[in-house]
Amino acid sequence: MPSRDPYGYPLTTSPEAAATYAAGLLDVLRLRRGGVERIAAAVALDPTFAVAHADLALLGHELCAQVDVLARLRDARLHAARATERERSHVHAVLAHVVHGDPGPLTAHLSAWPRDALLLSTAVPTIAFAGVTEVPEEAWQIVERAAPAYGDDWWFTGLLAFVRQEQLRFDEAMELSHRSLAVEPGAGHSAHARAHAHYETGDHAAGLAWMDGWVTGDGAGTDSISHFSWHAALHELSLGDLDAVRRRYEAQLLPSHGLGCRALVDTGSLLFRWALTPGATDVPGLDAVVAATGPDVLARPATPFLALHAAVALLALDDAAGLSALARWAADHDHPVQRGVVAPLARAFGQLQAGRCSAAADALARLEQGVRRLGGSDAQREVVEEARIAALLRAGRWDEARIVLDRRLDRRPSPRDAAWRNAARPPAGSLTPTT
Repeated sequence: MPSRDPYGYPLTTSPEAAATYAAGLLDVLRLRRGGVERIAAAVALDPTFAVAHADLALLGHELCAQVDVLARLRDARLHAARATERERSHVHAVLAHVVHGDPGPLTAHLSAWPRDALLLSTAVPTIAFAGVTEVPEEAWQIVERAAPAYGDDWWFTGLLAFVRQEQLRFDEAMELSHRSLAVEPGAGHSAHARAHAHYETGDHAAGLAWMDGWVTGDGAGTDSISHFSWHAALHELSLGDLDAVRRRYEAQLLPSHGLGCRALVDTGSLLFRWALTPGATDVPGLDAVVAATGPDVLARPATPFLALHAAVALLALDDAAGLSALARWAADHDHPVQRGVVAPLARAFGQLQAGRCSAAADALARLEQGVRRLGGSDAQREVVEEARIAALLRAGRWDEARIVLDRRLDRRPSPRDAAWRNAARPPAGSLTPTT
């Protein structure tokens, strides 16, 4: 009998390496700590294990895991010839995605082998991966097509819950999340879907209470725990409890906690949004975030999703040269989203940094639909909308700022946004708005 992965696909490797790999894959799917290390251990047990090499490269690329991505891609390509057709297709899909940003082989692979759970997870913008499609609807279709292959599997149910909340079907998302967590209480994707459903419906108090209980209970072993802390902080920010945000930051979101790229995505974006909040004072700067992330991620972000957060960090740092360099780099990139969305976003942020706030607001408005192509979630991408609100306010375009804030308040209640709207009026004694 050949060794198999957790979803039944044969693995061309030794039984010991296959068992180690399978345990690592389940850790990745649960979002538990140790997944990367176990897959690396499988490679050590069998240096000819092509799929394990490819998956390490994928996790290094997507999660900023400490992996020699190019070396793992080289070895995956070298050893794929001895593997099964499914494994060769898996390796080819990873190579196309990581090296060329080409989603075609990955989506084709999933049509033939829908239970290849790691690549299905890669295809969908969630807590772990940025996704491979340019619009959320394409990712949703990939998940829907895979549904018959999974039945009531707890992991897929959690992934589907995330899709449902993105589709604004929040009751279904909550039901699916509950169903998955009943089987696997530590299921990270399921908890993540529930976190988004609470946030998007403005259920801030209940969402915060549940999140605090989960991260110290069933979710305590989660690898991406900082992202769940970010969700909790986002509830506190929405409630206008800035003292709680500060306590959360100091206890769970300090970059010195070894967060890697999550320091940029979670801590960096939180600090930026916190600083924009009415009444915010003494908000920490992002120098520690950059130190924890590394300058290469800001200068040459591996994905459009990371590029979004690099641009946010550079704006928060008031780094005109960095924003200009990022815009030039993205404009010359092979990836269409880097060229078509990241480059103009970095230029718009550059205008805001330079005080050309009205022009920045107009540029950000033109990107409203394109921002969806960056990957991630609505809750993450709305940082761009918040930058636009700040630009409108600094430009003295009060009525337009209130329209954007009214639209946000129609989506969900938020004491923070209500306070922001109340502040969207000319300050006493003001003269000429910023242009």
